[in-house]
Amino acid sequence: QVQLVESGGGLVPAGGSLRLSCAASGRTVSSYGMGWFRQVLGKEREFVAHISATGGNTDYADSVKGRFTISRDNAKNTVYLQMNSLKPEDTAVYYCTAELAYMGSLYATRGDKWSYWGQGTQVTVSS
Repeated sequence: QVQLVESGGGLVPAGGSLRLSCAASGRTVSSYGMGWFRQVLGKEREFVAHISATGGNTDYADSVKGRFTISRDNAKNTVYLQMNSLKPEDTAVYYCTAELAYMGSLYATRGDKWSYWGQGTQVTVSS
């Protein structure tokens, strides 16, 4: 089993930045694809970003391209989401995900393809 714990969320004004971290435990996730999703209460979960096991492939939702960057440090068993130029519409609970099976760009956007989820961290962007 893989346990994922997110941190780094908080309240930030529009235009600001935050860096989310996701620390994995239980297993080394260097062979796992990792991702981020977000969800607003009452709305469907939304794909944000994905990074392959080696870090050589990344995918982003159109809504965050150019503003968010996903990265990983396999030595620390940790994945990050750097969020810049934040907008009020980025307000959501952000969830970290992990999956051992290969996650191509198409499947990575589907929440039902990810096996492991963190508890989430709240990000609030004020206008």
